[in-house]
Amino acid sequence: MTTPSPPVADPEERGVRLVVVLLGLTVVSGLIDAVSYLGLGRVFTANMTGNVVVLGFAAAGAPGFSVPHTATSLACFLLGAVAGGRVAARYGKGSRRRWARLTLAAETLLVGASAAVAFAWPDTPGTRYALIALTAFAMGLRNATVRKLGIPDLTTTVLTMTLTGLASESRFGDATGHRSPRRTASVIAMLAGAALGAWLVLHHGLGIPLLISAVLSGVLAVVASGRE
Repeated sequence: MTTPSPPVADPEERGVRLVVVLLGLTVVSGLIDAVSYLGLGRVFTANMTGNVVVLGFAAAGAPGFSVPHTATSLACFLLGAVAGGRVAARYGKGSRRRWARLTLAAETLLVGASAAVAFAWPDTPGTRYALIALTAFAMGLRNATVRKLGIPDLTTTVLTMTLTGLASESRFGDATGHRSPRRTASVIAMLAGAALGAWLVLHHGLGIPLLISAVLSGVLAVVASGRE
């Protein structure tokens, strides 16, 4: 009588669940928007909803806002999203683990490059544009990937619908919420990233929070699995 072979482990199961990875990326988004808004002239490079509003303020001549900075962020984010779409078209039907790791590796390189620029050439106009372009492109690439992965309630950059779901589907609303822990964790992750990023920018400049963002993205790239 032959002994049955042990089941072969699914490579997609190896690593950290995508839900946890996306929560980590939400922390990174808070860090990066703290850098961009507080250190690069009131511009967002992860949150494009806020950026469109900021562009409207700048176009109307509101003091403290810049049309060139905001337009650069929007343009580079869109280019990153195009690149993310191309990557999804090529790898999206195969291994989600490989696809997620590839995209996060690219984000790590882009944010790491922005950290290197911030350390090497601080406080120059060219540095400001370089940091906006690099981080916005990275966030566009990531957002396109997260959208295609389709993990509910974890966009990593926008919390409006997450907060709406928390309130409207709570026991005070229609009491149908079944992903409240995930939504709550997403809000906490963004808040924690923004608070840490703001403290680092105010006390240590732009390079350190960008370096931390790159390291965290790199760790998530190494450990990500393909399972939700």
